[in-house]
Amino acid sequence: MPQILNIAAYLFSAIEDPQTLRPVLLASAVARELKGTILLAPEGINMFLAGEADAVHAFLAELRADPRFADLETKESWSATQPFRRMLVKVKREIIRMDHPAIQPAAGRAPGVDAPTLKRWLDQGHDDAGQAIALLDTRNAFEVDHGTFEGAIDWRISKFTEFPPALLAHKDELAGKTVVSFCTGGIRCEKAAILMREAGIDNVLQLEGGILKYFEEIGGAHYRGDCFVFDGRRTLAPDLSATGSAASARAAEDPDLARKG
Repeated sequence: MPQILNIAAYLFSAIEDPQTLRPVLLASAVARELKGTILLAPEGINMFLAGEADAVHAFLAELRADPRFADLETKESWSATQPFRRMLVKVKREIIRMDHPAIQPAAGRAPGVDAPTLKRWLDQGHDDAGQAIALLDTRNAFEVDHGTFEGAIDWRISKFTEFPPALLAHKDELAGKTVVSFCTGGIRCEKAAILMREAGIDNVLQLEGGILKYFEEIGGAHYRGDCFVFDGRRTLAPDLSATGSAASARAAEDPDLARKG
């Protein structure tokens, strides 16, 4: 039976002292024998962690005691072994790099749609107003190749910093539709949704919690393939079981969550 709890979480919340917070979080995680990566930036926190369930929950309880992180929500899955080799806490300029400084999610989130509602819309072929759905995959092309939603739009970007120019090139594809942006855990599609609204696309929603939350609450309805994750499990099936061979050392230990989410 799986014994290791894996969590993915992020929160856009102003952090004035990420360098001061870094050693505090590292010490707390190491003391609980957790492994994974935490990114801190002035715009918030982004993390993938794994360990014994009680230890993970204790770490989260301590983190949420800080008012800045009280609203942190997680996506959970289980594995038989620890998918990370070490514990890293890093300070970055952005917790998900877009290179678009006008995007400040802490100033206000883009509207979202939860997994059950999206599933219902896909079942019926339109949203509740009768408008067609445009599912926009904001992940890197190699991630999309492992699996995505049926009929999703894929602009074949190789890194998230390519999303803003891709939007300019393909904006007309989204006209007259309810756009639902999605990614692995929610962080990229949230920034993408904010950028699209800033670009004048009014009817844009993000999939709350991304693919991982959809798998957790719905399973694989309307999804084809697996979901790539940046740890030793490599890919997850819609039942959140690991399906990939062991990832390369770089993929398993890559400290730069700016490509993930």
